[in-house]
Amino acid sequence: MSKNLVRKPIEIKISTVVAVSAILRELDMNVLKSALQDMTGGAPDYFDNEFTIIDFADVDLAGQSIDWPALIALFKAYSLNVIAVRNAPSSMESDILAHGLGIDSVPPSRPVPQPEEPQAPASRPAPAAPAQPALQSAAASTRSTMIIDTPVRAGQRIYAQGCDLVVTAAVNNGAEIIADGSIHVYAPLRGRALAGASGNDGARIFAMSMEAELLSIAGIYRTFENGLPDNIAQRPAQVRLTGDRLDLLSMSAAVRS
Repeated sequence: MSKNLVRKPIEIKISTVVAVSAILRELDMNVLKSALQDMTGGAPDYFDNEFTIIDFADVDLAGQSIDWPALIALFKAYSLNVIAVRNAPSSMESDILAHGLGIDSVPPSRPVPQPEEPQAPASRPAPAAPAQPALQSAAASTRSTMIIDTPVRAGQRIYAQGCDLVVTAAVNNGAEIIADGSIHVYAPLRGRALAGASGNDGARIFAMSMEAELLSIAGIYRTFENGLPDNIAQRPAQVRLTGDRLDLLSMSAAVRS
């Protein structure tokens, strides 16, 4: 066999991993357990073994100690697999790593470019050079829409990084489509659709026939093991985020999820 045809025993590639964020506002295990019980209604399949990042941004950790095995086990009991921690103090990092978890760093948010105020006419034209960097920055943040013309099959994952995603064929059960912008599916949308993946809460999901297993915008998501509402299922619909709630809208009505 040619040396060039020998398969590598391991190959490392960059991959987009979708994880849910568990934003803690309490540290008491009994309180957290009760909250998860209320959230899931005791349904064992409410979460589907999702990768989970624990976020401590909304809790005061000063002088606190975390029982990591107990916390990880609690989430595991509700089919949430903790893989990383976000917004923890540096003093906890060694303990976090010792329990096999990663440190998730949140990138700084980018300000939305604003149009410049019109300037009063000057006696001579101002040099154009100072304005160029802002124009280049705005242009650099705008990317073409990704268009997929073939069916997205079970096990496939498509990620439209920095742009909208348009799919003109069916998205099948077990497939996953992700976009930093909005998602448009001009065919049945089954599987999982995650719009606004980089935090864009103005993103939306549109489908000619809504049949999704999971819908998410900017990290807020909902699963539909028991089916979509009757006036949404298998009909043209869109999904938008209102506060921390997903709204599903048909041609004539809005349904609060």
